[in-house]
Amino acid sequence: MRMLPPRRSVRLRLTTLYAILFLLSGAVLLAITSGVVVAQSAVTTRSQRGENPRSALGPAQARIQQLQAELAAHTAHGVSHQLLVGSAIALGIMTVASAVLGWIVAGRVLSPLRAMTAAARRISAASLHERLAMPGPRDELTDLGDTIDGLLGRLEGAFAAQRRFAANASHELRTPLATMRASVDVAVAKPGPVPEPTIALAGRLRAELDRVDELLDGLLALARAQHGVLPGRAVLSLGALASASLAARSGVITARKLTVQNTDSPGGAWVAGSQPLLRRMVDNVIDNAIGHNVDGGWIGVSTGADGAVALLAVETGGEVLDQHEVDQLAQPFQRLGADRTGSKAGAGLGLSIVAAIADAHGGTLDLRARPRGGLRVAVRLPLAAPAATAATPQAGVAP
Repeated sequence: MRMLPPRRSVRLRLTTLYAILFLLSGAVLLAITSGVVVAQSAVTTRSQRGENPRSALGPAQARIQQLQAELAAHTAHGVSHQLLVGSAIALGIMTVASAVLGWIVAGRVLSPLRAMTAAARRISAASLHERLAMPGPRDELTDLGDTIDGLLGRLEGAFAAQRRFAANASHELRTPLATMRASVDVAVAKPGPVPEPTIALAGRLRAELDRVDELLDGLLALARAQHGVLPGRAVLSLGALASASLAARSGVITARKLTVQNTDSPGGAWVAGSQPLLRRMVDNVIDNAIGHNVDGGWIGVSTGADGAVALLAVETGGEVLDQHEVDQLAQPFQRLGADRTGSKAGAGLGLSIVAAIADAHGGTLDLRARPRGGLRVAVRLPLAAPAATAATPQAGVAP
């Protein structure tokens, strides 16, 4: 696996830039100062050496002047060396101080960007109504915040329009479907013998109408969950819902010779939410396990509590699946196809409805391809408060 280089933040890069610029400017200033001192020392030495040694005092005075010139040159060299060393030490100290100050200043300058990043990460498809609302004077940062707020507003409108379309279309299509079903029933129920082709055609039409009706029902459930509409709130037991769903499908399970292992931990996994939607969520998970299975296969269902989380996990066997394709199953109309198990493919809404219902209840859906083949579907929801579970111990029993 290729190792990624360490992430360098903008704050670190700005601090490094501040320190390098200060170091370069200080080095240039130090070089100029040292050059001036050396030049001044050279001028002084030349002036002293240039004096007339042939004075009335004779050779002794000339010797004294020569020694004075040499002493002055040595003193100037020492002073220049000390000045250079002291300036270099001061430059190093100030470079460290400039790096510290640069780190602090960069942090204060970039703090609005960190606030914007945190707010943008917090906002999801379920909370597009939130805005960054950057405070402060009108500058580049507030302009960026306003631009992101405008983008969030357009996304919120697009999401709302898409959800309204799905809900309205699903609702409006129920009337013509009911009319078509009634017309088929009337045609078959006419007096007199009905031709066999007509009866066969009516059966196929009913089957297709049932599939369309199931698709519309799924779209309505998906739209309600995405809108956060949670009717019939109650405290429910995931274990009871799973047992009721398996019991309602016992005929299909027996016909396909599936082995089912249902495990509910002591104390149960209680959740608070919409009874119709949570029952639909559990039914969809069980239906997915039954529909995408092989005859004579197995299903493992387990419910329990993990800290403050209620867990429903359903596993099935089968062929080894690609995790990248499995990750797409939570999206509407995504499915692995009939070639996965040889079963008849559905509309591809089952797990997307599960994901939307779990998200509406503050939970998550996790899909994992099992290493030995098959799929593991795990739904995690907030665990209901003990007081609520004690107050409604029978809320999870399906009618």
